[in-house]
Amino acid sequence: MNYNWNWHVLLQEPYLQWLISGVQWTFQVAIAAWILAFSVGSVIGVMRTLPHRGLQIIAASYVELFRNIPLLVQIFLWYFVFPEIVPESFSKWLKRDMPNPEFITAAWALGLYTASRVAEQVRAGITSVAVGLAKAAYASGLSVVQCYRYILLPIAYRLVLPPLTSEFLTIFKNSSLALTIGVLELTAQSQQITEYTFQGFEAFTVATIIYVLIALLVTLIMAQLERTLKVPGFNSAERSS
Repeated sequence: MNYNWNWHVLLQEPYLQWLISGVQWTFQVAIAAWILAFSVGSVIGVMRTLPHRGLQIIAASYVELFRNIPLLVQIFLWYFVFPEIVPESFSKWLKRDMPNPEFITAAWALGLYTASRVAEQVRAGITSVAVGLAKAAYASGLSVVQCYRYILLPIAYRLVLPPLTSEFLTIFKNSSLALTIGVLELTAQSQQITEYTFQGFEAFTVATIIYVLIALLVTLIMAQLERTLKVPGFNSAERSS
């Protein structure tokens, strides 16, 4: 294959600015989605462990619904279908007056989808905490809310930092699906550069490197955070000894 490599084209305007803008939109979508996913996922995860059958069913239904529908389908449902089935006044606001509808829809869909996965991690973290701790907390006079706030959740979050890190990285990768509704994140900008310059190998190679660097940076930060927040006696090595 006689391909004419031209890396310099990516340093020219407007292509360099497109890449920078793509990285910025990728971070904005991923971080907004993660805030939503962590918040909703924590609530759903707690609901799955509460001694209330109704709340457990609601939480389990949420997890099964959002986890088993492909993310791309969910994005399309929120962007194309949802505005058509809500009241007309709300529909008009969604279609015409809502600021940055593509960005908000992408972050919303990605956040709710990831929340179903975060909920399972939080549930697993809570159930892995020794039952005796919760019983001791209740025996000491703590309410259910206080037990979760001061005992179960602080330990559970520390235990599930590794899988939460994986979910955080997955959000960055899944943010590329936002291009399907017009968000010009990194993958979309790389595709646009390809269409203008026909230098697709260069554009997508740089995009790949950026995604890898983001993943490495997040992994290093979370690994340090995990070492800092490690709960003595709760990791597998200390348990086995």
